[in-house]
Amino acid sequence: MIRVIIADDEPLALLNMEKKLEEFNSVEVVKAYSTINDLLDEAPTLDFHVAFLDVEMPGMNGLEVAQLLKKWKKNVLIVFVTAYRDYAVQAFEINTLDYLLKPISKSRLETTINRIHEFFQLEIPITKQVQQIEPSLSIHCLGGFTVFHNKNIVHWRTVKTKELFAFLLSNLNSHIPRDTIIDALWAETEYKKARVQLHTTISYLRTTLSSLGYFNVLQYANGCYILQMENFHSDVMELEQLLKDKETFGELDVEKSELFIQNYHGEYMATLDYSWIHSKANFIHNQLTLLLSYLVEHYTAKHNAKKREQTLLLMIEYNPYSDNTMQQLIQHYIEEDNRANAVRVYNTFKKNLYTDLGILPNQETISLYASIAHE
Repeated sequence: MIRVIIADDEPLALLNMEKKLEEFNSVEVVKAYSTINDLLDEAPTLDFHVAFLDVEMPGMNGLEVAQLLKKWKKNVLIVFVTAYRDYAVQAFEINTLDYLLKPISKSRLETTINRIHEFFQLEIPITKQVQQIEPSLSIHCLGGFTVFHNKNIVHWRTVKTKELFAFLLSNLNSHIPRDTIIDALWAETEYKKARVQLHTTISYLRTTLSSLGYFNVLQYANGCYILQMENFHSDVMELEQLLKDKETFGELDVEKSELFIQNYHGEYMATLDYSWIHSKANFIHNQLTLLLSYLVEHYTAKHNAKKREQTLLLMIEYNPYSDNTMQQLIQHYIEEDNRANAVRVYNTFKKNLYTDLGILPNQETISLYASIAHE
């Protein structure tokens, strides 16, 4: 049974809603409140799943009551009931299940009850998912952006829903101001319209995440959204964890690092043309370069010339204008007494720099090459 409470300061509206809800066999109306004070006195200790709240009530409006209920009961579902559309945007910011406009038809109320049923049906498998060794959600960000659930591709309600998830994932566990999101995703849209589109997209995203078993992971507070997710796999997180472990323990997990490099598919969300991607993509690119440099250090210490050369060549491939990496590669060939390769890679490097950027290698690289040419 779905245990429900109702709050409405209009006695007739309260009675009408109670009767309509009781027509559903799966719904039990636990308590109906005509005053906020009575609700606030009893709600913290009351056993219920869903609260149907009138938005406009004396003393404290339904939006404020909903925020309190969410603090007391984290998983409570909120359904707002009102005669005005103006509160829709604020309602969605509180992670509302639904928003009903008076007068409420039976068919519209049935839609809400079905949504509640869907929500509770999805809660059943979540405990099993937590116990799985491998997370059910896998997110591939390198070379593109694809989300898999139990090895099946996740399909998004709209293009903007996918982009919003990508944006929030790029800022995981960070409070992002609402207007920052609007500027990133709806820069060309009039602000009032953009705000409505944001909240519609937020609603779609929450529904999709819930269908994947991730409930209440997207929250809104103090003008900011925050995405907090656990128990999923991400190639970017794998890279960040390798570097974090190196910093913490002082040693690189070489086997995992080599496997990561073998499976590397390209730049961060490379196939997507999102204006906000560039700073995150540059950060991830630098993280990859750092991992490769750690591998070079390891192969140098282990006197593994072949893997050192391969890794340096990869670094040049990913950073074709890096004087520092070119110097390391030239020095490697000098140590291996392979000056022909040193000359070859230098000339290619010099040509690319001049053709693409109109510049020459820096003085240190030129001097290192000159020492080879002289010999």
